[in-house]
Amino acid sequence: MSQSATKVRLEDLDIKPFLITKLKMAGIESVFDLAISIPHQLVDVACGGTLTETDEHVALELVTKAKKALVDSGLLFKDFSTAQEILERRKNLLKCSTGCSKLDSFLKGGIETQAITEIAGEFGSGKSQICYTLCVTANNPLDRNGLGGNVIFIDTENTFRAERIFQIAEHKGIREPDEILRKIYVCKIFNTSHLEVIIQNLGKSIEEYKAKLVMVDSIIALHRAEFTGRGTLAERQQRLNIILHKLSRLAEVHNIAVVVTNQVQSQPDDFSAGRDGLRATGGNVMGHATTYRILLRKAGKTRIAIMVDSPYHMYDQTRFSITEAGLQDVEEYKDTGKEW
Repeated sequence: MSQSATKVRLEDLDIKPFLITKLKMAGIESVFDLAISIPHQLVDVACGGTLTETDEHVALELVTKAKKALVDSGLLFKDFSTAQEILERRKNLLKCSTGCSKLDSFLKGGIETQAITEIAGEFGSGKSQICYTLCVTANNPLDRNGLGGNVIFIDTENTFRAERIFQIAEHKGIREPDEILRKIYVCKIFNTSHLEVIIQNLGKSIEEYKAKLVMVDSIIALHRAEFTGRGTLAERQQRLNIILHKLSRLAEVHNIAVVVTNQVQSQPDDFSAGRDGLRATGGNVMGHATTYRILLRKAGKTRIAIMVDSPYHMYDQTRFSITEAGLQDVEEYKDTGKEW
């Protein structure tokens, strides 16, 4: 985030004071929050649905002004940019190491900012272990393949274990593992409505905690529990879609990495699901909203990561192991003789 961008305030956007007051009452306190707002939803949250149809046009103008401020600051692309400009900007993206050289190579450098990386797999396949390892590596400086920033960990399954992160940091030779824990901000989620509120106001939390990595473990667990039966499927998918697109816009505007874990379901009659009949849940909503989709499979004492979908990765797979030090190459795992 550039210094010029951090100085831009809502008050600098030529917005009437009473509108700024309403925006802040609705939790929209920064230019970033306003830029990623959806105009027709902005009418509802900022004004309680009391505005007329002409005022929806006003909401669109507010969002447009915020986006223009970010474009002028170099944080967002112009409406039309050349492919060369986009390529040059992508060279400035950050990538976070997973702690495993082969998995990093598989990801072309690691977990990428300005993108949503989905990690799906059955229980025990290593989804949470990847998240825990990233909690440690993300705190590394940029010259050590980290993100040089703090972490926001959104826990929807009540499975977050700080002691496991402490163990990983300790085995990686970090002198003060407690310092790593102080840079991880955990939010425990109780239901889908709570998750929606947290995601809606996540931009403020990213700025407040100076986060460079946001993880949601898992993105769909509560939706599957609360929306049962075919009659609720449409509403479930719509609400999930809003969350995912908000995360996508946050990743781009704040230049952060977003990692979400996902569950799998068995579809033995679907040949595209793989030999074991497992495929990620969430349907087309998950498939279209995430940037990179990785499927994990158990393979004895190791794990296999499969690139299911990516804008520029080849269909590929790699093996890795999970040890006391987090993710490691299979060769390192064999040398230690330890099993996680």
